Amino acid sequence: MFEKLWTRIALLRAPDERDRGDSPVPTAIIIAGLAAAAGAVVLAASGLVDSFMGSIGSTP
Repeated sequence: MFEKLWTRIALLRAPDERDRGDSPVPTAIIIAGLAAAAGAVVLAASGLVDSFMGSIGSTP
């Protein structure tokens, strides 16, 4: 599986592919950052929902 990944990365880094603009590495870093941010939002939302659901049955 990883052999195909490394082969594809090597093909993208070939000299004839370099005029395509930005390299795939910054794009991968941006996607990983967006995924981490989405995970943080999901964790924060689940914490808020969990505390809200816990407070429904209790009296103030």
